[in-house]
Amino acid sequence: MSSDAKPVDTAPPAGEQPATEEVKTEEKKDAKPLDLSSGVFSMFGGATKKREEKPEDDEDEPSGSSKKKGDDEDQVEESPDVHFEPVVTLKPVEITTSEETEDSVFKMRAKLFKFDKDSREWKERGTGDVKLLKHKANLKTRLVMRRDKTHKVCANHYITPEMKLTPNVGSDRSWVWNVAADVSEGLPEPQTLAIRFANSDNANLFKEAFLKAQQENEALVTETKPEEAKEAEA
Repeated sequence: MSSDAKPVDTAPPAGEQPATEEVKTEEKKDAKPLDLSSGVFSMFGGATKKREEKPEDDEDEPSGSSKKKGDDEDQVEESPDVHFEPVVTLKPVEITTSEETEDSVFKMRAKLFKFDKDSREWKERGTGDVKLLKHKANLKTRLVMRRDKTHKVCANHYITPEMKLTPNVGSDRSWVWNVAADVSEGLPEPQTLAIRFANSDNANLFKEAFLKAQQENEALVTETKPEEAKEAEA
């Protein structure tokens, strides 16, 4: 070899990068982005992607079948009609009200009050149907009133000639009268009663029926007196 030989210049020309740098840039391009759904980032509050779950196909169901899911769950088996005989048989009980021997000549819904002598004020006795009942045998008429639901008697007395209906103060649908012997509580006792109706028309109908029964009872009393006198003379 001659001494005139020039050394080979292995340096890259100006403006060109070494081959190793090209390889690095290609590796950066091929690098995948970080998976933020990994457990490492989720523990620091990183968002996690929800996995989409697809419903599993029914492998046992043949293709082309029109069966819908849930049909078996909706079907309920019918229970057999079972009949049980009662252990104890209750017989109907007939309730006697002592009104079986009487005819109702008047009936209307009203509210009844009683004047309390001790407190000097009116007290409610009950709400229900007030009835005028005429006995089938002796033809005497009495006034009977029972409370709703309980059917407890709150007024029970014969309509006598000395009774007088007077209008209640400030009301055209209420009447007041005195009773010498009311037996609604068991023993006969004097009472001052007041009755109130839904309107004045009903109150007037009650007054007409009351006065008619009063006249009929008075006529029965006058008829029995001559007969008693004849029997006493004999």
